[in-house]
Amino acid sequence: MIKMAALVYGIRNALVRSSNIILSTGCRASVIGIQKSLHTKVLKPKCSSSLLSVKVNPALRRNFAVAKPSLDDVRERVLRVCKEYDKITADKRTRLPIRLYSSKDPMTLELIRDRVLLVLKLYDKIDPKKLSLDSHFINDLGLDSLDHVEVIMAMEDEFGFEIPDADAEKLFKPGDIVRYVADREDVYE
Repeated sequence: MIKMAALVYGIRNALVRSSNIILSTGCRASVIGIQKSLHTKVLKPKCSSSLLSVKVNPALRRNFAVAKPSLDDVRERVLRVCKEYDKITADKRTRLPIRLYSSKDPMTLELIRDRVLLVLKLYDKIDPKKLSLDSHFINDLGLDSLDHVEVIMAMEDEFGFEIPDADAEKLFKPGDIVRYVADREDVYE
């Protein structure tokens, strides 16, 4: 009884494995047969298989050139295309990708002052009434060292360059920041 069960189990596994192979091979073989019948000049299949007796839509039929087109046929097709596109407009031209580069707008001391003061006025821990170019961040405005670091980072973001830590430790007033940015950007009055 055990041998019989093992035999049935083995046959069942073999059939499951081979059924996948049979299905994939059978489908592939039938598709190849259909393709062969479609790509020949005769559209009617020679065998009477139900898979190959499918009616083919003439619009989907693949046509092969019987002979090389004559020079007159080619000339006629080219002239027909040229007549359709007789005017070159912006939408028919090829577009060439280009990159446009330019330098930054020229900076002035007044522009730098305005930008520094604007950034500081927008900082929530600074009272805009106490703010001037000569006000000290820690003594006059009441900022701590962490707030000073945040102010320096905001200036780096505003002007687009990094301020080294050694230089940042010397910038305690908005006027110092204006002079530092002006020196860095080569702006003098």
